Amino acid sequence: MKHKINLLIAFSVVALIVLTTVQCYLVKTSYDYKVAEFHAQIKNEIAQITNNYSDIDSVLVSKKEALYKDLSEKYIQGKNNKIDVKKGILGNEYQNILTQRIKLKFERDLPNFKIDFAIVLNKFILYKNAKKADTIFSEKPFIQNKLYGNLASLNHAFLVRNYVGTTNGTFENQDYNLLTEDSMYVSVIDWEMIILRRMTLILILSLFSIATLIGLFVIAIKALIKQKKVSDVKTDFINNITHELKTPLATLGISTKILEQKNIRDNDENFNSIINTISRQNNRLQNLIDQVMANSLAENDLELQKEKIETEDFLLSIVNDFKITFPKIDIKTDFQTEQTILILDKFHLTTAFLNVLENAVKYGSNKITVKTRIVENQFAISFEDDGIGIEKNKQSLLFEKFYRVQQGNLHNTKGLGLGLYYVNQIVKAHHGSVNVVSDLGKGTQFTILLKV
Repeated sequence: MKHKINLLIAFSVVALIVLTTVQCYLVKTSYDYKVAEFHAQIKNEIAQITNNYSDIDSVLVSKKEALYKDLSEKYIQGKNNKIDVKKGILGNEYQNILTQRIKLKFERDLPNFKIDFAIVLNKFILYKNAKKADTIFSEKPFIQNKLYGNLASLNHAFLVRNYVGTTNGTFENQDYNLLTEDSMYVSVIDWEMIILRRMTLILILSLFSIATLIGLFVIAIKALIKQKKVSDVKTDFINNITHELKTPLATLGISTKILEQKNIRDNDENFNSIINTISRQNNRLQNLIDQVMANSLAENDLELQKEKIETEDFLLSIVNDFKITFPKIDIKTDFQTEQTILILDKFHLTTAFLNVLENAVKYGSNKITVKTRIVENQFAISFEDDGIGIEKNKQSLLFEKFYRVQQGNLHNTKGLGLGLYYVNQIVKAHHGSVNVVSDLGKGTQFTILLKV
């Protein structure tokens, strides 16, 4: 059963991880789609406001074309090399002016976005007589090849468009064609927040879905664990009630054999004592059966059947019955009180006291002393044993439901399966308290306090 539960929990965890991963993947896919959609929007809007630079400043464009023509002809003449051409292009005098003009155009025509941009040179190729190509410059886009713009890096920028320009010219009776290519990269300030704002509904629904999955998972696991505990308790109860039923049956069997002895039958006092023991154990057996039928060990409040009891006689009867069941245990009484009348539930307290006594036997006790005394107007019942004792760090857990100390000869003698939790519940139902004092290897003392 435990193995199946563990497998089911493991499967549930894997399923939760898979579903969460799928949900995260869907969110990531939506995010990528929104980013692509945003880039496309920016590209379209920039394309609508500028085709090339002529609509910004025709004079500057003319200067740019003149510069390109001059650098090309000097290269053809051999007055400069490829490096000189590159330096001449990138160090153009109209760089700052054109940067400011384009930036102002963005601010005016795209007021909803704060845009940084860079136009970088990619190619500068000469074709002589339309036959031979002389590649003066051809590189991948780098920010170091920036012609204009205020971007410091292309890392977080995206490509808007490429500009391809051609120029025809004649120099010293030689025709040549010039092909240039430059690219515009832009970066929108706080673009991540813009995307996230557009995904607000998707994010809320995704977070809600994930939270719902986790919540349902936790609820299911808790219900599973609770069901397992209930199943374990039922199994324990069925197994352990068998022992509890055997206890009065064993006492009845021993008492019956004792009655077979002629000397006992001839002694009225001993005969009556054995008869009383049989009567008590018969009543206890009937009460146990009634208890199972009524499920009185459920988590509902216990219904006590209280009556006036002379407590010392009551304890003495429990001790005498215990002696019959465990004849090898040296159990003694030390009553410092006399004829104390309390209003108690005999059946439940009998079960509780026997649980404490049998618990002592479980943990290796050979000697048990039952003491009574008055402590601050309370009737104190102490059960002292010489067993193996209980570790300090485990004593606070003794009265918790389902807790069992995993040491000692625990399983040789079983109680009702609820152990000291049951004892604590019964004592609390009588408005009393129970505490334990123990040292490992030095025995244990349980003290039950009841109101006088």
